[in-house]
Amino acid sequence: MSDTPKPPAPPLQIQLDEEVALGRYVNMALVDHSDTEFVLDFVYVFPQQPRAKVLSRIITSPKHMKRLVLAMQENLARYESKFGAIVLSEDDRRH
Repeated sequence: MSDTPKPPAPPLQIQLDEEVALGRYVNMALVDHSDTEFVLDFVYVFPQQPRAKVLSRIITSPKHMKRLVLAMQENLARYESKFGAIVLSEDDRRH
């Protein structure tokens, strides 16, 4: 076994296309899962209309979903410490 330390991994270079960088506004998310994956559908519900459109679907592993939830909780806590608590009504909790 060698005592030589491994060289550090090169930094990850993330590509962000212009269209993706613009983002998409959504006002609803649907989550489904099987034993091997989670599916997140990001939806725009049209105001005053009984229709909605899925704008993006993300499929990921359970481990990655757990890391995503932890990152979201951490960032939400940072947001609330800076801007104040986000209060949800009972109606907000159902959507």
